[in-house]
Amino acid sequence: MAKLTFHGGIHPYDGKELSKDKPIREVLPKGDLVYPLSQHIGAPAKPIVEKGDHVLTGQKIAEAGGFVSAPIYATVSGTVKSIEPKRVVTGDSVMSIIIENDGLYDEVEYPAVKPLEEMTKEEIIERIKEAGIVGMGGAGFPTHVKLSPKEPEKIDYVIANCAECEPYLTSDYRRMIEEPEKLVKGLKVSLQLFENARGILAVEDNKPDCIAILKKLTKDEPRISVKALRTKYPQGAERQIIYAATGRAINSTMLPADAGCVVNNVDTIVAIYHAIYEGKPLMHRIVTVTGDAVADPQNFIVRIGTNYHELVEEAGGFKKDPVKIISGGPMMGFGIFDLDVPTTKTASALLCLTQDDVSRMEPGPCINCGRCVEACPSRLVPNMLATYAEHYEEEAFVALEGLECVECGCCSFVCPAKRPLTQSIKSMRKIQLAKKKK
Repeated sequence: MAKLTFHGGIHPYDGKELSKDKPIREVLPKGDLVYPLSQHIGAPAKPIVEKGDHVLTGQKIAEAGGFVSAPIYATVSGTVKSIEPKRVVTGDSVMSIIIENDGLYDEVEYPAVKPLEEMTKEEIIERIKEAGIVGMGGAGFPTHVKLSPKEPEKIDYVIANCAECEPYLTSDYRRMIEEPEKLVKGLKVSLQLFENARGILAVEDNKPDCIAILKKLTKDEPRISVKALRTKYPQGAERQIIYAATGRAINSTMLPADAGCVVNNVDTIVAIYHAIYEGKPLMHRIVTVTGDAVADPQNFIVRIGTNYHELVEEAGGFKKDPVKIISGGPMMGFGIFDLDVPTTKTASALLCLTQDDVSRMEPGPCINCGRCVEACPSRLVPNMLATYAEHYEEEAFVALEGLECVECGCCSFVCPAKRPLTQSIKSMRKIQLAKKKK
């Protein structure tokens, strides 16, 4: 039987052995906590606290700024020191709430929960919205919006993205090994919203232990199946996982709901579990701290707002000075120049490397080998798109479907001429998408 997969893709060194076999460890923050008001796609959250206010763990400190937005909650108890711009991992300065941690972790009393079977669809979505849950795989799209398509009766599949194809990242793997029940129950919450849908736990086949555990847990769940996907990057990208798991295709003008699908990653689904079964808002996430520069790579359960410096210290510090530090993974993450930034809802990993292979590369002329075309999961011609982008030939770029690029980095990875194909295409896509918004 053919393994479930998609066209193109690559097989980079995955680096997962550095942290995959170490249990998740909780980290308590030592310093101030910083909560950027923009931790999601959409309108920034609006502060509802002021300087000098005392807050408790689990207390709402910022409300949603619109329908496509999400509230933010304090993850420690303490005093609001200020509301001011703070630098985040992207290098931008974002208005943020700063809380001085009192070290007591006094907690609010969470609202009583009803059995899932007694909750209406509207109550479930409202609870998820109020919990401040967003896509925690990187995009940060508010989850209540994703779970509110115009025609819910046409949703056929609710997919749990368990692929974790990005090299070095192992947080989803540890979650599936240590807390698979929460993942399955969280998926069942989503299925409660779509009576015609089936649930799919889509796992890459380099995680046979996870596949076995999830199959055992769901053997008596007629609406949930576990599908083993071929291990290949970017198997976990939304378009690719939908195609691999269902055979349905979407493009840049479509949402997954247009193909009858809803996709959420592991941490997002577990956050749904906490909101519905425990009444708790989104306050924690798992962050992989790894790389050959880190003394003791591992996964931490982190209170959102914790400083990255503290996570590196918890991982034993640096055994060698890092030459490259990346927020996220090496394929789709981005380099950062300062660890004095907070973890956010979308902070998946901190990768610290002793070598910067990219900066040492000397780009040469295209040799027309076609490797970028073979690797492209969107079936594009990256070498031509990059050339159009570099020469600002905007009409030709759009005509060659440049907006269909998912910016996965496969073309740059395989290019023997070491051309920065993805970077060039990404820059032109930003220009074109901005023009479309206008």
